[in-house]
Amino acid sequence: MVAPKTTYSVLPTWLAKLDFLGLFEKDPFGNLMIVKRLMIMIAGWSTYYRFTAVNNIRITGTEHLHNLPDNGVLFLSNHQTYFADVIAFYHIFCAVKWGYKDTISPPFYLFSPRARSYYVAAAETMKEGGILPRLFSIGGAILVERSWRAQGENVKRNLDASAQDKIGMGLDHGWVVSFPQGTTKPYAPVRKGTAYLIKEHQPIVVPVVINGFRRAFDKKGLRFKKRNTTITVQFKPPMHFLPDESVDSMVARVTTAIGQDIPKEKLTWLGEE
Repeated sequence: MVAPKTTYSVLPTWLAKLDFLGLFEKDPFGNLMIVKRLMIMIAGWSTYYRFTAVNNIRITGTEHLHNLPDNGVLFLSNHQTYFADVIAFYHIFCAVKWGYKDTISPPFYLFSPRARSYYVAAAETMKEGGILPRLFSIGGAILVERSWRAQGENVKRNLDASAQDKIGMGLDHGWVVSFPQGTTKPYAPVRKGTAYLIKEHQPIVVPVVINGFRRAFDKKGLRFKKRNTTITVQFKPPMHFLPDESVDSMVARVTTAIGQDIPKEKLTWLGEE
């Protein structure tokens, strides 16, 4: 069940109703929406050529997005680079807002981008990425502290208790992109926290499978590695979960939906080692 769309403003409630242009509207994390739109516009124009001129992006399944509500939608995707994946999602979301289907050309949508979009990101990753990631962080990053990984190494530390609440706030306000594996490593296990998140907030869950980003860009997704690469983004129909469905079942279904089941030939190869 999707909750009614929420609106936040820096103005008092009685005065906010007169803000028809949304000049004083803010997101649940305190960022002015007009600044977010500006940041998305800048990041969009500066990265558009990466997907359409230097490389070739192919998008399928956006018909599943056109009738979605403005909030309460969780996109679950496999992960290949730190930033290029997310930037591509933002291009597509903005294009869908303008009625585009399976394309981001031409980029007129950047004149009025979709600002009610968020993505879950590791706090340490956003701090080390440089100027563009810092700007794009204002555009909708939900920063969380990973309990299982830090500085590229596996660790064990206390769970970030605020993470679920932050993501819930993003869902109440708009669309949220999450990478449930929590790493760019292929076939890494889906974290069980994703299942608990779905159970608690009951969002519309849209699985996504991406490919080609790892070949086209470096690990951060900021530098080119191989030009003229075909990048694919496939949106699948929304998933449905039973109220009493087990966490393990949900994790297994999400793993399959985002194309992260380990292939049989890889399992055989690992077994021979």
